Amino acid sequence: MARTKFDETDFKGAALAIAAERGPLAVTVGSITERLKAPTGSFYHRFASRDILLGELWLETVLDFQQGTTAALDAGDPLAAALHTPAWVRKHLDEGRLLLLYHRDDFVQREWPQTLRDRVAAQTEQMAGGFARAARLIFGHAGPDEIRRAQFLLAEVPVAVVRRHLERREPPPPIVDELIRITYRAVVDDYRTRTRSDGAGG
Repeated sequence: MARTKFDETDFKGAALAIAAERGPLAVTVGSITERLKAPTGSFYHRFASRDILLGELWLETVLDFQQGTTAALDAGDPLAAALHTPAWVRKHLDEGRLLLLYHRDDFVQREWPQTLRDRVAAQTEQMAGGFARAARLIFGHAGPDEIRRAQFLLAEVPVAVVRRHLERREPPPPIVDELIRITYRAVVDDYRTRTRSDGAGG
């Protein structure tokens, strides 16, 4: 017997599955309702548009991901913050594909209401603040260069090494963590060597 009621979680779950399989552009009201065997009116009873559903799904995924990074920084462990990416992806493969294989602009649409735009802006500010916190923890200073290094270590390196595995729809293997650790230590050691040399030269 077909279901007669569908809630927001059902629609977001279907959108996530479609986006993970074929990308966010494949997520339409028609593809969502077809996947659920739900009436179109049921979708519009809960979401004003496909764009709003995608925006909420993207933001919820980002915030869930950021919880682990924030917890690691709160504990004073920026290396754990860098290693959070492969750990989270192993537990959330579809969410990882949605978040890390596509750019935010693939989800940003004109129809987002101001409240959603404000929440996204707050998330962006929180992320920038996280890089500054990491810079202070790693390098003892949060100048522009240190923040750029922290962004490289906590975001760019982990995303780069898990991306190939996400494209293959496979969990990142343990060597990914090893590569992140090696890169992290190399950048930190290089920074400390440069700082000592600059201090000695001065």
